[in-house]
Amino acid sequence: HFGIVMVCSLSIGFSTPPLGENLFVASGISDTPLEEVTAKAMPFALVSTLAVILIAYIPQIALTLPRLLGY
Repeated sequence: HFGIVMVCSLSIGFSTPPLGENLFVASGISDTPLEEVTAKAMPFALVSTLAVILIAYIPQIALTLPRLLGY
C-alpha cells in the first residue's frame, strides 16, 4: 500500500512546478510556452491529488486487485 501511494504521489511531483520534469518535456516537444502547459496540467494534478488522498485513506481501493489475485 505504501508503494502505491508513493508512486502516485511521485507522479504528481513530476507534473507540477517547480520541478515538473514532464512539463519541460511537454513544452519542448510541443513548442508551447511552459506557462501554458502548466496551466493546462493543473486540473489533472488536482484530480491526481484527490485520488492519492482516497487511496491513502481507503486502502481497499488499491489493494482489491492484488487480493483477488491471491497476494
